[in-house]
Amino acid sequence: MFIFILMFIMLLFGVIGLIFINGKGASLISGYNSMSEAEKEKYDEDALAKFMGKMMFALIFSMIFWLLSTLLSMDWLLYVGIILFVGIAIFIVVYANTGERFRK
Repeated sequence: MFIFILMFIMLLFGVIGLIFINGKGASLISGYNSMSEAEKEKYDEDALAKFMGKMMFALIFSMIFWLLSTLLSMDWLLYVGIILFVGIAIFIVVYANTGERFRK
């Protein structure tokens, strides 16, 4: 059952990643969707969405380790996947919120 749930989540992340990688769906990004229109004008929506699309695929890559851990009964793969997932999530937050990378 866990395998099917994980595969569904990976598929969902993949669909969202495809939307983002095409520069669309920025309204799905937490924080950006709650900004006023004046604040949104200051950001490069296309670059932000494309970055988030790449990060969605990076998160899927880390989840592959979870899937392999279950299929191969190797617990260490789960730990590698979790560490990667958390590391990528921290990277996303730090990279997107520092250096004004997505400002126009």
